[in-house]
Amino acid sequence: MIKKYHPVYKEEYEQWIAAHQQEIEEVSKDPRRLHYHLMPKIGWLNDPNGLCQLKGTYHIYYQYDPFDVRGELKLWQHVTTKDFIHYEEQEPFLFPDSELDTHGAYSGSAFIQGDTIHYFYTGNIKLFDRDDYDYIHNGRVANTIHLTSKDGVHFDEKQLVMGMQDYPKGFTQHIRDPKIIEEDGIFYMVQGARDMKDHGAILLFASQDLNHWQYVRSLQSDEPFGYMWECPDLFELEGQKILITCPQGVDTQGVDYANVHSTVWMQVDGTIKDSLRISQIHQLDRGFDFYAPQSFQDEQGRRILIGWMGIPDADYTNPTTEDGWQHALTIPRELHWKDGKLFQQPLSELKVLRKETLHFNAKSLCERQYDGECYELEALFQECEQMTLSLNEEIQITYQDHLFTLDITKCGYKRTTRSVYLDSLNNMRIFSDTSSLEIFLNDGSEVFTTRIYPTRPRCVTLNTKEGDTKITLYPLTAHQVK
Repeated sequence: MIKKYHPVYKEEYEQWIAAHQQEIEEVSKDPRRLHYHLMPKIGWLNDPNGLCQLKGTYHIYYQYDPFDVRGELKLWQHVTTKDFIHYEEQEPFLFPDSELDTHGAYSGSAFIQGDTIHYFYTGNIKLFDRDDYDYIHNGRVANTIHLTSKDGVHFDEKQLVMGMQDYPKGFTQHIRDPKIIEEDGIFYMVQGARDMKDHGAILLFASQDLNHWQYVRSLQSDEPFGYMWECPDLFELEGQKILITCPQGVDTQGVDYANVHSTVWMQVDGTIKDSLRISQIHQLDRGFDFYAPQSFQDEQGRRILIGWMGIPDADYTNPTTEDGWQHALTIPRELHWKDGKLFQQPLSELKVLRKETLHFNAKSLCERQYDGECYELEALFQECEQMTLSLNEEIQITYQDHLFTLDITKCGYKRTTRSVYLDSLNNMRIFSDTSSLEIFLNDGSEVFTTRIYPTRPRCVTLNTKEGDTKITLYPLTAHQVK
């Protein structure tokens, strides 16, 4: 029997999968299964890991627990694609099968140098020799592990490059999620951390060879901002350094930071070698289900981001757990930096999913009431002062007095409303799947990602005082996973 806090070996996994083919087949029949999002064939999915492209093939890994919908065990599942339309599911890439990661192959990343992929991840060890551990300041081991691969499938031996003795003093044992950036010929690693005062931070380490690392400094906001910064991703985009991270425990401020944990982008100024300073903090996603995103630069030079369409510790639920699976990844998004803001745009490859093109204005859309589940909708506004978009009686999207609000109270399984203030509403792009919504506002300067579980047909109607609203709707087909 596969148990939590015990090693998981490939042979055990293969035996378990072979014995549970009927359950896997039943999961595939769930009508809430998504059409164009990656999801577990059974069990639990969370953080995307190791995102990269090598020799034309994109490698997508993610945290995976096939054995339980609660995600108590952590493997790395592996999917490949060349076009983000046709996918091939590979065997799991990492198992917690060594003394370095016995209690979980936790999150990490990939860095390509030449024809080699370098992976770094956190190997989790939880100690049980005493009963007074709080597992924050004591009782936990977070190993930073390095391995390499020439094809993204086979890898060499796991190597410990940093253990608890290598991390700086003044921080708790919550140190995890390594990500690599190169600047001026030096490799730097960022790791998420929590200091002794329960303030979130990023730790920076430097290396000349990707094997030997030395601590450089920490990076924190001027004022405390959450107690732990998870899943850090530091990169340069169009001349600007950006840090994406997940601060836990940020207090709600009006309509901002409404989730139990947040995901933000930070504008970072300076050089890693000399000094860095955070000059701006902004939410990356306003929806209910977005966390632990990771970005990478592909061979075309695009900065692509994929997130976990879920969130830890939320008080709302997913009814799919009753059918043996939970969570998914977001659609891939391309990042841009413009006018001091980070923008997210759905990857252009997704246009291949469009089956046809339907044109409406607000009046004709109300008259025809498109009622499909899987579609992409674009709305262009001239001077929008007030708008109500109904996807059915259970999903309401409104804009009034500069406040944009998503209300899914009737089909959210305890999800209610999320909002953002806008200077103006110029355009809106919605990706609707069977049990998810991703809403991009004003060219992706604001985004809402959420799971939804409607029980009625999704009749799309739009009411607005503006008569020149242009609406384009594309019914979408499913991507293919082999």
